[in-house]
Amino acid sequence: MTETISDKEKEIRLKKKELKKMKKELKGMKKELRDRKKAEVKELLSDYINHPKVREMRAFTQHGSITTYDHCERVAEMSLKLNRKFRIGADEEKLAVGALLHDFYLYDWHDDDGGSHRLHGFTHPEQARQNAVEIFNIDEKEQEIIRTHMWPLTLNAIPKSREAAIVCLADKWCSLQETLFMR
Repeated sequence: MTETISDKEKEIRLKKKELKKMKKELKGMKKELRDRKKAEVKELLSDYINHPKVREMRAFTQHGSITTYDHCERVAEMSLKLNRKFRIGADEEKLAVGALLHDFYLYDWHDDDGGSHRLHGFTHPEQARQNAVEIFNIDEKEQEIIRTHMWPLTLNAIPKSREAAIVCLADKWCSLQETLFMR
């Protein structure tokens, strides 16, 4: 009887070791997949992310300790992830560009400026859109993505395309995560 228990214990220990090894391999595979997706996003947006004005977004705080640039990059990654996972069929280039530039307003809305930042939530989509048009000459769909990303706060700016709806949703999700868990 003791021999059987010992054999079962050995078998359980061996299976636990195998399971631990498999978990470690899976963790490595997930990290590799995340890194590959980040590289895809960076490649898709290479014309934008190295532009000096886009790099300026790294100097501004968005939520907690997250910069505006990091937030926009996270929204672009999440937008592409949602599009692929749910097979929505959005134009990935326009989706990524609109997501990266959705908060391209180029100021720190936390700074005391005499009161104009009080309405930041309502006004920054238009400022971001204007900056993106002026600097990158973005098209109508990319403008819509930026203009409507704050819906439903901006009641009159309703997302009408797949791309705009995805970025609107991804922005809310990333903002919530950053505000609650990434301070």
